[in-house]
Amino acid sequence: MDRAQLASFLRTRREALQPEDVGLPRGPRRRTGGLRREEVATLSGMSTDYYSRLEQQRGPHPSEQMLAALARGLRLSLAERDHLFQLAGHAVPRRAGRADHVNPGMMRILDRMHDTPAQVVNHLGETLAQTAPAIALLGDETRYTGFARSAHHRWFTDPTARRLHPAQDHQAQSRLLVAHLHAAYTRDGRGSRAAALVDDLLARSPEFAQLWREHPVPAGYCPPKHFVHPEVGALELHCQTLVDPDQSQTLLVFTAVPGSPSDEKLRLLAVIGGQLV
Repeated sequence: MDRAQLASFLRTRREALQPEDVGLPRGPRRRTGGLRREEVATLSGMSTDYYSRLEQQRGPHPSEQMLAALARGLRLSLAERDHLFQLAGHAVPRRAGRADHVNPGMMRILDRMHDTPAQVVNHLGETLAQTAPAIALLGDETRYTGFARSAHHRWFTDPTARRLHPAQDHQAQSRLLVAHLHAAYTRDGRGSRAAALVDDLLARSPEFAQLWREHPVPAGYCPPKHFVHPEVGALELHCQTLVDPDQSQTLLVFTAVPGSPSDEKLRLLAVIGGQLV
C-alpha cells in the first residue's frame, strides 16, 4: 500500500469533482472548487473521519469493499478504479466480474434525477444505485447480500418481493425476469455469476424451472408497470431505460402521465420520502 500516492490520488480526484457533478448545490459559502471531504465520505457511505485519515496518510488499509465504495463516490472510470486498487495494495479485479462499478457517465445522469424514481441495475438484476424517490417507491434494493442482491432471485424465492405488484401481473413479470436471466446466462456462460444464480433458482423454484425450460426471450416493448404501494396505493408507471453496453448496466427511470393520479402519487412519495419496511 502506497499511502502517500493513495492520499494524493484521492485528494486530486476529490478536488476535480464539482458539486454539480454529483447533484449537490454549490451554495454561496463554498470558497473553493471541488468537493469537501465530508461530501465524498457521504457519497461513499463511510465516516468523514475514515476518509479524512486516508487523505492524511494515516488511515487503515482499506478493504476491496471500501475501495469500490470510494470509486463509486468519486465517480471514477474503470481505469481510475484499477489504479486506486493498485495504490491500496490490492490486485486489480477481473473486468468480467466487475458488474458493481457504475459507469461515471451513468452516475452523473442519476445525480441529476434527485426528484425522480431512478436506479442503475446490472444484467443480473442487482441494483447498484438509487435516487431517494426510487427508495421511497421500491425500498432500498442495495441493502441485500448474496443471491438476494438480484431482484430476479428474490422474485422467485422471497414472497415479500411480489407485494408491490398486483397478482394479475405476476405471471408476466415472472416470464420477463426469466427471459432476462436467460440472456445473461447465454452471454456469460458456465462458471459465471449468472450461471450460479440460475443453478440456485433451478434447485429452489419449480416456477422458475418450468419457465426456464420454455426459453423465453425479452420482448421489445415494455408495457406500463403497475404497483400497489403501502403508503399511496395503486400506481401505473412507465419505465424508460438507458443502456450502457460496455458495463451491461441499465438506468431505469419511472415516470407517470402528467396530471394523472399516479403522477400526483409520485409527487406525494417525493414528499413523504422514507423507504419500505
